[in-house]
Amino acid sequence: MAEFWEDNFVEKQEMWGLEPSKSALLAKDFFVENSIKNILIPGIGYGRNSQVFRENGITVTGIEISKTEIDLAAKHFGTDLKIYHGSVTDMPFDTNHYDGIFCYALIHLLDSDERQKLIRDSYNQLSENGYMIFTAITKEAQTYGKGKFVSKDRYEIFEGVKMFFYDKESVHAEFDKFGLFEIIALDESFPFFFITCRKVK
Repeated sequence: MAEFWEDNFVEKQEMWGLEPSKSALLAKDFFVENSIKNILIPGIGYGRNSQVFRENGITVTGIEISKTEIDLAAKHFGTDLKIYHGSVTDMPFDTNHYDGIFCYALIHLLDSDERQKLIRDSYNQLSENGYMIFTAITKEAQTYGKGKFVSKDRYEIFEGVKMFFYDKESVHAEFDKFGLFEIIALDESFPFFFITCRKVK
């Protein structure tokens, strides 16, 4: 997986542009309203979703599997943006607790065990009353059911990329025990669920 993304980013560089995603803007509004001061972004990429948080006084720490992406983030958004080089499957990278976690369009690229570990590791790094937001592709996507069947609702769309497609039932199955309290359907480049959880005692 690491080699696939590294090769992809070496070739395509800033493939999604430098503007933040719609989900990042929504998450920023939510985090600002809830006085979130520091967040972790697993799969931060080249940082396009980080700046909107930083501009609103939120400290950002990232995790990124591609060294090329980390270098691009430093180029565009400054070397003071702290990014751990590694896979989210190797979390945690520090012992910090974060007020918020924002994980964009990543979780559906993982297998079942990896998804559960990412959710659990993210939840464990939340401060009490902290929030975590995940965006995940849904079965409404045109690519659902296309490509090579891997397992239930999971398909290899093209070589090296396997996607799990969520419905509300699978969101509840994976997130209910981690403080799930809201699922919003959101259209970006793909139909996504905007999944929000809160850590309470």
